[in-house]
Amino acid sequence: MLMNKYGICVSSIIPLRREPNERSEMTSQLLFGETFQVLEETIKWTFIKNTFDAYSGWVDNKEIIFLSEENYSDILKSSFLVTNKLFTKIKNLKDEVIIIPAGSTLPNFNRATHNFNILSNHYELIEEYNSDIDLDHVCKQFLNAPYLWGGKNPFGIDCSGFTQVITKIFGKQLPRDANQQVNSGENINFISDAIPGDLAFFDDEEGNIIHVGIILNNNEIIHASGKVRIDKIDQQGINNVDLKKYTHKLRVIKRVLN
Repeated sequence: MLMNKYGICVSSIIPLRREPNERSEMTSQLLFGETFQVLEETIKWTFIKNTFDAYSGWVDNKEIIFLSEENYSDILKSSFLVTNKLFTKIKNLKDEVIIIPAGSTLPNFNRATHNFNILSNHYELIEEYNSDIDLDHVCKQFLNAPYLWGGKNPFGIDCSGFTQVITKIFGKQLPRDANQQVNSGENINFISDAIPGDLAFFDDEEGNIIHVGIILNNNEIIHASGKVRIDKIDQQGINNVDLKKYTHKLRVIKRVLN
């Protein structure tokens, strides 16, 4: 195992794979600006641990930039911005436009000039950025995004990837998977006590947490199931508005956003 070697994602999205080959299952993704610790290296692949959620996987060496421990520490201590639009445009010194997804991190961000840098790579945010954001609006931007196991972006996202990205935008650091996320926050005993932004978790017949979504107003829940969609929720679970039947059994509600 290698120690004290780090890196950062400078692509819009990088897949994390279970094994070091392109055909291996994608278990998660790195978003632009997310940093990681290097755990193991081969000629073509690197086994990493994401700083944000401690999730591990293999990434293609062609897609990452390595950092020294000092560079890594400086980035973690820097002023940063988390993007909240579905997609955001940035450009580099070559005036090449890069489109990055919601939940991306812009380290060393200068809020006056909208510039930021990663090592010697200089970037500029070329859009207006609205820091006064509304939970309902941010969530509903993702409506109809297709479900993708391991996905964390609007072109493919899973249920816990969706809740992780949304809560990251609002300043909360959640683990990657639903069965880990359920250990965060404060228990809410009754659905009638839930407020928008609370997370609802659902289990299978064995009691395993298998699904998560975000509660909205009017007894609605937004979640990734086939696609990001809005359904009804009550003390029993999710009532699918298209199928007109319950599809997920409610286990617990947690308040993770204050």
